[in-house]
Amino acid sequence: MLIAMAGLPGAGKSTIAARIGNRLGIPVVSVDPIESAILSAGIDSDQPTGLAAYLVAETLAESVVAIGGSIIIDAVNAVEPARDQWVKLGARYDVEVRFIEVVCSDPEIHRDRLESRGRKLPHVAEPTWHAVEQSLDEYSEWVGDSAAVSRITLDSVETLAANTAAALAFLEEQQQA
Repeated sequence: MLIAMAGLPGAGKSTIAARIGNRLGIPVVSVDPIESAILSAGIDSDQPTGLAAYLVAETLAESVVAIGGSIIIDAVNAVEPARDQWVKLGARYDVEVRFIEVVCSDPEIHRDRLESRGRKLPHVAEPTWHAVEQSLDEYSEWVGDSAAVSRITLDSVETLAANTAAALAFLEEQQQA
């Protein structure tokens, strides 16, 4: 199974992805550390390093699903081309794709989480609250092929335990379908 996370920075995607990955014994590949590594190699930040990070994540995911493994992709996946990337990968290998979208319905909690996190990614600046608000404006509707893929939306104002349980139930339900 290929599980792709989606949601704005600071919404709680990485925390939920890590918990699911741990519970299921599935690796989690996150685009932000990949982008930080690309930048640490001396690639100029004015280059499309975000796109490069998505492509590296896709290559890693492909190497796992090609041998029958499962993987979780931790990325914003805010636009249809990013989401479609995972749908196409799943189709190439006849692997189930599932989206787990994470939102934070309380702007104050979301902002506090964003401003207090320290991910220790030396070459990737933490997004500002203003940047997240702009990202919300650019976050596209679920259309096209990705809209046809099973998706659950979790609200991170709920407890991590509740969201993890909901995600695991969703994934189990999808495997049995």
